[in-house]
Amino acid sequence: MHRFQHAIPAGLIAFVGLWVCFVSYTQTPAAAFAFPRLISTVFVVLALWTFFKVLRDGAAQDGGFNRQEIVNIAPGLALAVVYVFWGANFFGFYTGTALAFFILLTWYDPADHRQLRSWVMRAIITAGFIAVMYCLFALILNVYTPREIWS
Repeated sequence: MHRFQHAIPAGLIAFVGLWVCFVSYTQTPAAAFAFPRLISTVFVVLALWTFFKVLRDGAAQDGGFNRQEIVNIAPGLALAVVYVFWGANFFGFYTGTALAFFILLTWYDPADHRQLRSWVMRAIITAGFIAVMYCLFALILNVYTPREIWS
């Protein structure tokens, strides 16, 4: 089992990449999904390359995740799953992204949560991140984003 310890996450990531690629190639209108198709194709190629490399060189890898690292990563992973499968569609891309980013930033930020300054900095960082996302996706790339109640 130790030999294939790294193949499991690499295989899961490759599977998710294949699924995202399939979804991006089956959506219409095709022009709206040109950027996601390009990115998902590159993602799949890299994910499959990593998966097969891990299968070939699996025994040469050191360690893996310990229990504490998994505990540290789990909340962010859970939030990412909720965001991808529900939040982006329910809240709309930009609102859902802002909420998810702010929650992740709050969860992992080592700054004191009892100080107003840390909350202001988190809000400013989140606003800056969303501004960059909006400029990149809506203005520069003209990419379709999920739109629902708070587009």
